[in-house]
Amino acid sequence: MTDVRFENGKRVIQRWDTVFSAVAAEPRRQLLVSLLDASPDGTVPLPESAINPNVPANPGTLEQELYHEHLPILADSGFIEWTVDPLVAARGPRFEEVAIVFDALHGVAGEIPDSLVVGCQRLERERQLSGDTGSDSRGRF
Repeated sequence: MTDVRFENGKRVIQRWDTVFSAVAAEPRRQLLVSLLDASPDGTVPLPESAINPNVPANPGTLEQELYHEHLPILADSGFIEWTVDPLVAARGPRFEEVAIVFDALHGVAGEIPDSLVVGCQRLERERQLSGDTGSDSRGRF
């Protein structure tokens, strides 16, 4: 019984390590947030869906990074599926394992320290002042 519990505990730890590794890079977080905002069976265009609107990246450079680093990491973990032509991503079979992290963060958004969200709050205030009521949730984390 102890061996089974030990092995199960190791598997759970490995899955959490995989989730946190997946969300450790900004383009991957932005892509995952974009997929959260998309329909469950839809796709999102790349590299656009992996760009943080608060810190625009060079799309050509990002596309290379996505292709060689970020997309394989997310796909190997089962969090996304992607195609090259056209370059798009969709939710993978284990997408919910990373989605729950963002859902949990959104649930306590008011409690997140300012140092982690001050840029996003400023952007939201600027949108409100300009009259932009768009519901684009990208750039949240």
